[in-house]
Amino acid sequence: MVMRSSSPLPRMSRRGRVTIGVLIGVFVLFTLLGWGVQAWTDWLWFSEVDYTEVFRGVIVTRLLLFLAAGLAMGAIVGGNLWLAQRLRPRHRPHSPEQATLERYRMLLGPRLGLWITAAAAIVGLFAGLSAQSRWNQWLLFRNGGDFGIVDPEFGVDVGFYVFQLPFWRFLLGLGFTAVVLALIGSLAVHYLFGGVRLQGVGDRMSNAARGHLSTLVAVFVLLKAVAYVLDRRSMLLEYNDGVGVYGAGYADINALLPAKEILAYISVVVAIAIIVFSNAWMRNLVWPGISLALLGVSAVAIGGIYPWAVQTFEVKPSARDKEARYIERSIEATRASFGLDIAQNSAYAANNLTPSESLATDTSVVPNARLLDPQLVSETYTQLQQVRGFYDFGPKLDIDRYTVNGKTQDYVVGVREINYGELTAQQSNWINRHTVYTHGYGVVAAPANQVVCGGQPFFVSGFLGERAQESCSSPTDQIPASQPRIYYGERMQDGDYAIVGKPNPDANPAEFDRPAGESGEGQSYYTYTGEGGVDIGSFSRRLLYAIKEQEANFLLSEAVNENSKLLYVRNPRDRVEKVAPFLTLDGDPYPAVVDGRVQWIVDGYTTAATFPYAERVNLQQETTDELTGRGTIQLARENVNYIRNSVKATVDAYDGTVTLYEFDDNDPVLKAWNKAFGGDLIKPRAEIPPSLADHFRYPADLFKVQRNLLIRFHVTNPGDFYSGQDFWQVPNVPDAPDSGVKQPPYYLYTQFPGQEAPRFQLTSAVTPNGRQNLAALISGSYEDGKPTLQVLELPDQTRVSGPVQVHQQMTNNANIRQQLNLLSSNQAQVQYGNLLSLPFNNGMLYVEPVYVKSNQTDAYPLLQKVLLSYGDGGSFVVLADNPADGIKQLVEQGKRAAAGNPPPTGGEEPPGDGGEPSATPSATPSATPTPGQAPPLTGELGAAADRVQAAISEVRAAQASGDFERYGRALKALDEALTAFQQAQQAAGGNNAPNNPAPSPGG
Repeated sequence: MVMRSSSPLPRMSRRGRVTIGVLIGVFVLFTLLGWGVQAWTDWLWFSEVDYTEVFRGVIVTRLLLFLAAGLAMGAIVGGNLWLAQRLRPRHRPHSPEQATLERYRMLLGPRLGLWITAAAAIVGLFAGLSAQSRWNQWLLFRNGGDFGIVDPEFGVDVGFYVFQLPFWRFLLGLGFTAVVLALIGSLAVHYLFGGVRLQGVGDRMSNAARGHLSTLVAVFVLLKAVAYVLDRRSMLLEYNDGVGVYGAGYADINALLPAKEILAYISVVVAIAIIVFSNAWMRNLVWPGISLALLGVSAVAIGGIYPWAVQTFEVKPSARDKEARYIERSIEATRASFGLDIAQNSAYAANNLTPSESLATDTSVVPNARLLDPQLVSETYTQLQQVRGFYDFGPKLDIDRYTVNGKTQDYVVGVREINYGELTAQQSNWINRHTVYTHGYGVVAAPANQVVCGGQPFFVSGFLGERAQESCSSPTDQIPASQPRIYYGERMQDGDYAIVGKPNPDANPAEFDRPAGESGEGQSYYTYTGEGGVDIGSFSRRLLYAIKEQEANFLLSEAVNENSKLLYVRNPRDRVEKVAPFLTLDGDPYPAVVDGRVQWIVDGYTTAATFPYAERVNLQQETTDELTGRGTIQLARENVNYIRNSVKATVDAYDGTVTLYEFDDNDPVLKAWNKAFGGDLIKPRAEIPPSLADHFRYPADLFKVQRNLLIRFHVTNPGDFYSGQDFWQVPNVPDAPDSGVKQPPYYLYTQFPGQEAPRFQLTSAVTPNGRQNLAALISGSYEDGKPTLQVLELPDQTRVSGPVQVHQQMTNNANIRQQLNLLSSNQAQVQYGNLLSLPFNNGMLYVEPVYVKSNQTDAYPLLQKVLLSYGDGGSFVVLADNPADGIKQLVEQGKRAAAGNPPPTGGEEPPGDGGEPSATPSATPSATPTPGQAPPLTGELGAAADRVQAAISEVRAAQASGDFERYGRALKALDEALTAFQQAQQAAGGNNAPNNPAPSPGG
């Protein structure tokens, strides 16, 4: 009796229970208040941008999924707990175990229903929270259609894998969780009430408990059978380690696939056996246990050992032949899912290694060579066009093209925005920050191929006040904007909201607009008149946003009046992401003046991760390069194997209007999303204004993903793909190759071979895997509004150098290095712009601008010289004041080479040296032999000579850098290269050996 009266848990006092109840109530109140304020303000924001169907669709879907999953999970778990206590035995044998459990039964028994309800509610809560986060999978599951493409193994439309399979797998996982929790909970209840016993006489489990628990185990095994069926489809998404591609391979199809089918049938048989042996026949757990053990053994033997044996003893010895069919599947699927099938491959011989006179008369390639580097000249824009310290152009500018006076060319474009981080302490008070400094002013542009006034950009737009006749900028605005004010821009972050509107028409404007004149003396003020912003004139709205922003000035400040509007979510990318949460957005939005309005253009991608046999990539990893974080936003770590640039979104810089235009009208994923939100969320492609379409450009992040895949998947022969000998690589940044950072692609307005006219295109050079010579040029552009990829593929044994080699050859040239050293000193530093690879006249022209930046405070880079090279990268090199002079020098070098007088290895003769050739020996023989000169090296000997040349360049670079550790490594590499060169000479038997011994680095 004493044991029964004692309680296993101490009782809480009444005051303690009241205190806990109050704390829980306060927590729930503030949580609900926070959710309510967030939901209400989101509704107001979505009403402002006219996308309430997105807000409503997402909220309703998440709520329904929360309720459905929560109720289902709670009902399954709670129902089984209730059933377990209902099936408790009426009589329990006496034992110390039952005596101990009696205390807990006395505690839980009177309120058992409440405990079961609480447990079911907790389980349902977590299940609902998990399910509501799958709103995107559910919407695609419900609205997805067919791709019109079937998988190569089962003949099932790809739409099943993209739209159906992810949600089925989630439901299966939810089912496993429900059964496992129900089984564990039921076992605990049966044990508590004596249905399951560890001590005492008789059976250890009552018939009712055995029937209940065995049924749950049988259901679990049946779910395992369903999992095996789905696993058969999911195999087409797995990684094939043997060949380094995605999709089921030989062993998977011929061993694991039938094994999964057999295991599915075995699971069904085991589930039936568990029910029969446990309840209808022998009524014990021996045979059900044996059945489960046999299922486990079968899973290991059939699903593990047998496929391993096939892979080890049948596939590995002849993997090239066995896996060829499945490699071909992966190649085809990857090219289709990433849009690589639009790539147009063409051979480019690049066998013209001598500059011709046509360089001086060209009108499509040479005049359009871009000199301004958007990353470097951002500082120049800031210093020359900033006017006020709080204006900012960002760390990187953008490239766009405009037609001015009948001429189309590319321009470097920047937006003069407000940077709230640059406000002084006095300017940063709440009134100034949110009601005075509300917007930027003007789009500043300069032609990308022109510099003036000692290396400055030639500004043609975005002026403040009257313009004087100056040679350093255009006297008139050549790209005028009827509304130049920038209320929405890339420099806006969370918390940078603006409150606009004056109390009456007679009140003075309060917003700082711009300096009154070029001198910066005086300033003008402005009042916002756009349609954007949420009305906060009423007391309830001000109270609402005071709670949201935790700022009492919404209620106390006189700057907030009955006509006030609140502008927030002002970053264009964040704005598009909020109205289209199903899109993956490009990391580099860019501004364009369209019909007098400043529009931010944001590229939107639809993605998927379940395209059968397609390569899976990580977007963050594939798109990271030198510009990431410098004006280009880093993408999330999203794994995808399907991507389309399906949407072009615009954000008006003045009123914040967001418009989504359909760009890929054949994308099934976009069609599913549009259907999910009413069918009118995305405007049809036909409604894109031509003036806007003129500013569309091939998106950078998509291009980087496609380029990084093309370095492998340009190989379409399965045998060649398996060997990997024709793979390419993306070179590192030419002026910092040791950094390991990839060279970013660059926008150019130029004409490539095979193109009928110049076009605006994104271009990247690639090199052979493990080598530094040029392998191909890849470019992406729009032709008649359709995306195109062009691959100019050079011969395997080309002597044309890649970007890193060319930069080293140009900057380590003896004469050029001397001139560069004169440009740099203790008071200045040399900076290199984009190294452009331009195919021209069956050869390769390289252009690299050279900037000089003083070490003085507020100094900015100025373009002082231009490096040019033609041919193999080392034979014809000049450092000129401008491209025109450089082209003339290259042409003169070409004439001398044609006359039998090849240029010195030092490039153009230094001024005043009497034209004497440099004494520095050439690293490799001239590609165009002259009388008395050895023929060009080819094959293995040519590759060895290239390696020596690269090692010499690195030695010279290490000498110039003063890095002794790097210099030691370079000397070691040079010694190895010379040894390899001598071995190649011996192997060639003197047939292709040069007349002179292997070169050595100059002093």
